[in-house]
Amino acid sequence: MNAYQNIVSVASLIGDPSRAKMLDALMGGQALPAGELAYIAGVSPQTASAHLSKLVNGKLLMVESQGRHRYYRLANAEVAQFVEMLEALSPARPVRSLRQSEELIKVRHARTCYDHLAGRLGVALTNAWLERSYLSILSDREFDVTDEGAEHFLSWGVDLRTSSPGRRVFAKRCLDWSERYHHVGGYLGARVASAALANGWVERVEGTRALRVTERGRDSLRDMYGMDWQP
Repeated sequence: MNAYQNIVSVASLIGDPSRAKMLDALMGGQALPAGELAYIAGVSPQTASAHLSKLVNGKLLMVESQGRHRYYRLANAEVAQFVEMLEALSPARPVRSLRQSEELIKVRHARTCYDHLAGRLGVALTNAWLERSYLSILSDREFDVTDEGAEHFLSWGVDLRTSSPGRRVFAKRCLDWSERYHHVGGYLGARVASAALANGWVERVEGTRALRVTERGRDSLRDMYGMDWQP
């Protein structure tokens, strides 16, 4: 009897190109309707429905019903982390159009990785925090926040003294697939990303997981870290 976990079932779900496109589209952390996921995957609504049912049954997605509409999102942060790791290990996708090239540039520049900041922006912030000793490396899986860091994150509107990560890793070292360096994930990453959106420092690019750094955000990056962030 084999006592190990059955990784084949999960691998087969992700291994289908249409389902992989759906999972990637949901890495922005938002819930999307079945029709939009069908369009992204390039399949009919009926085929998309079958794919989505398999992903829900495989516990990779969760579904929410609002009236006649059904919205799908990643089941949890662990699924997002798994997909991000696979993307980091995978070869680059061939770019076949100007639109794909432009979208790839935006996604590499700044994006959400489920519920935290990724791309050049996420990695640049992580490096700035390490250089200023706001973060330290606790292990190969996790960062730690110093006392100076806890004070600094108050300027983002993130008070770490009165909050609890629950079951989530506090400050996950998440390998960024485009930069090949770590950015901050976990509970801290989610709080920072939420604060960046609430402060108007970044805004979502519709139809993609890319983020746009606003003029207010560029001013804040320059004031706090001396970054000359280009739009």
